[in-house]
Amino acid sequence: MIKVSYDADLQALHTFGLPVRAQALVTLTDKNQLKDILALPEYDAQQVLWLGGGSNILFCADYPGLVVRMANRGIQLMADDGDKVLVEAAAGENWHDFVQYTVAQGWSGLENLSLIPGTVGAAPVQNIGAYGVEVQSCIAAVHCFDLMTEQWVWLKADDCHFAYRDSIFKHAAGKRYVITSVQFALSRHFKPQLHYGDLEQKANELAQNQPLNAAIVAQAICDIRRHKLPDPRLLGNAGSFFKNPIVNAQAAAVLLEQNPHMPHYPQSDGRIKLAAGWLIDQCGLKGHQLGGAAVHDRQALVLVNKNQATAADVVALAQYICACVAKRFAVQLETEPVWLPQS
Repeated sequence: MIKVSYDADLQALHTFGLPVRAQALVTLTDKNQLKDILALPEYDAQQVLWLGGGSNILFCADYPGLVVRMANRGIQLMADDGDKVLVEAAAGENWHDFVQYTVAQGWSGLENLSLIPGTVGAAPVQNIGAYGVEVQSCIAAVHCFDLMTEQWVWLKADDCHFAYRDSIFKHAAGKRYVITSVQFALSRHFKPQLHYGDLEQKANELAQNQPLNAAIVAQAICDIRRHKLPDPRLLGNAGSFFKNPIVNAQAAAVLLEQNPHMPHYPQSDGRIKLAAGWLIDQCGLKGHQLGGAAVHDRQALVLVNKNQATAADVVALAQYICACVAKRFAVQLETEPVWLPQS
């Protein structure tokens, strides 16, 4: 029996911690409850929100429909040939806890994605990435419930149309799918990915002249992230609030001539990825506050709920940051969180 809560408080169900409510809320603990949820009178295919950890969402107002919190759990080893393993995790599993589980098993591939907030089911939606690794590199398949056919389907990695902070699930073609679990192809042979920021230096410090392994890299990333980024349990935030902009080579050349020390990362298509946090920092916006919302004082890419922020505070601050960066660098920033409810 599915329990429906009405006029439900969502403040604790999204990491920014804004004071918002939902018209109705249910919690899914078993994928087999999906058909029961579709039969609820509160269910509206055009309005329902499938909610993971709420770490990539900005609620701009109360949600005028049904919210389904994905809380199904379970991790299962599907295959192991002594070299590669295939492991399946339910959508409601905490992402960081799952990464730590894989590292503890001696499986490599996800360690660079340690301490990213959210759930396993949300990881492919956003194609989460950090420290030179994107989750698409380890995803073998995504198990989904097709809302249009009411059938279970497997989408292989190629079917997911992964791109930078993007996937089919963020677009109209993918809205028909509810992710219930994800299968990851991991390795028993550690292949370090250390060429990002100060990761290699930190990992080597922790290794103390011993061979590196996935556990050491995971710990290094946790240490770096805890130093640079606010814990959403203590200071509400949605992680990286802006995408790193990608510009053409000509625009990048002009910017580099004006800013020789600007961080920049060549892409396979010839374009150049810039560091949004650096651009914001150069505008002198670290710590800048509007209402209860502020730019984090150690990481300009993160906006925080500093003092009982409202959605209007966050929106105003984001718009101000975009205007400052556009004026200083002629670069248009895009926000990363999903703004809800969408018009």
